[in-house]
Amino acid sequence: MAKLVPDNPSAVMVIRQVTPNISTLSVPFARFGRFAIGGRATLVRLQSGSLAVFSPVALTPEVKSHVTSLNSPVSYIVAPDIEHHIFLTAWHSAYPSAKIIGVEGLPEKRAKSSNPEDAKVPFSVVFTKGDHGRTKIDEEFDAEFEYEYVPGHANKELVFLAKRESTLVEADMMFNLPATEQYSRVEGGVPGGIWNKIFNTVQGLSPGRMKWQQRFLWYGASSGDRSGFNKSVARIAGWEFDKIVPCHGDVVEEGGSDVWRRLFAWHINAAAGAEGGKKKD
Repeated sequence: MAKLVPDNPSAVMVIRQVTPNISTLSVPFARFGRFAIGGRATLVRLQSGSLAVFSPVALTPEVKSHVTSLNSPVSYIVAPDIEHHIFLTAWHSAYPSAKIIGVEGLPEKRAKSSNPEDAKVPFSVVFTKGDHGRTKIDEEFDAEFEYEYVPGHANKELVFLAKRESTLVEADMMFNLPATEQYSRVEGGVPGGIWNKIFNTVQGLSPGRMKWQQRFLWYGASSGDRSGFNKSVARIAGWEFDKIVPCHGDVVEEGGSDVWRRLFAWHINAAAGAEGGKKKD
């Protein structure tokens, strides 16, 4: 069975410059130790010179060297949902002045961790459903990003638009499997097997596969609060972006806005009142 997190992240991590001010740290990652979905941190250098880190992965010597080479202080570390927080403690320890940003439920979840150091990581900003649309980070960050909290998603997602780079950064809102880049330094590439084949089909973006992810999002991920989910994805659809950097699967290198609008068409139409709030094929 595949491991949840690789034992040797230095040997398998791919560090890549995606745009002049965005770099990614891509690693193998197996959900439940079985589904090879990959993992990815995204580093965005702000015009002010600060660095924002989204979904931090293992803080290897190579990652530290890369951060140093950017000559930018790490000012923000973002856990964009209740799942992408495993390495927050290590990053906070290395960059203690950075603001930690997360979502409701995550501080409480970390307080119950078997590692007592996890509970000591302070959150500067926590997004909540009660303050939806009103929570801000700070003037420096807000000048660079649009962001939307999606409490209607099962994992409570934060989605960010790096405006100068025309790039969307997200965690579990959408996948783009198979995770070829994230497994490109692993012998044999993306693991095979029936379960990975099924999951790659259900969570792909190619024309023949997108319909399955649409169904998963409609009937699964958004089922707890579909109305709120619809409104959030419609707001994001109003942004313009070329690239999408997901945590799981390959980067969408171009046409990102169109991909988003096609994938979430049912939700966007429902938000607009199409067919009385029902999905529209």
